[in-house]
Amino acid sequence: MKETTMDTTITTPRGTVTIRAAREEDAPAYRDLRLEALRNHPEAFSSDYAANLAKPMTFWTERLRSDSTDSTVMTYFAVHDQQLIGMCGITHTDSPKIRHSANIVGMYVRPDWRGFRIAEGLITICMDWARTQGVKIVKLAVVTTNTRAIRCYARCGFQVYGIEPQALYYDGVFYDELLMTRAI
Repeated sequence: MKETTMDTTITTPRGTVTIRAAREEDAPAYRDLRLEALRNHPEAFSSDYAANLAKPMTFWTERLRSDSTDSTVMTYFAVHDQQLIGMCGITHTDSPKIRHSANIVGMYVRPDWRGFRIAEGLITICMDWARTQGVKIVKLAVVTTNTRAIRCYARCGFQVYGIEPQALYYDGVFYDELLMTRAI
C-alpha cells in the first residue's frame, strides 16, 4: 500500500480547507471535479472531456485505490465543508532508472477558491509524499498561456528547464508547454 502524508489545513477568508489524500469514496465527487476541469480548461489538460465523461464509475474508483498494484498516482484533494474544491496528483514509478523522479499532474482548483494558496498547499503535500518515496526531483508541464499557474509553480520553487512545442492541440490551436522542475 502507498504511504500517505498527514492531512494539512489552510485557513482562508472563506473558511478552513483541509488537504488530504484521496479515498475510494471520493470517486463520484472526484469525477465531477475532474470533468469540470476538463470542460472548463480543455487546453490545460491532455485528457479529453468526452472520453472521460464516458468512463464508468469503476474507472474513477480504481484511480483512487491506495492499494492498487499498478497505480503510480497519489491523488490529494482540497476539501471545504465536505466538498472537493481542488485536486492534484503526483506520479511515481519503482523503475530503477527513474524512481528518483516524480511528476505533478492534474492540478485544478475551482475558480471561486483561487487566490487562497490552495494550489501551493496541494503541491506541498505532494512534495512531502514524494520525499517519503525517496524521490529526488519533481517535474511538471504547464501550458505557456496559463500564467497564473506558472507563477504558482515558481512560488513553490519550480524552475523552467525547457519548452515542449505544440504539446497539446485543441480546437484548432496548438499549445506549447513549459517544462518545470524542482529538486527535493
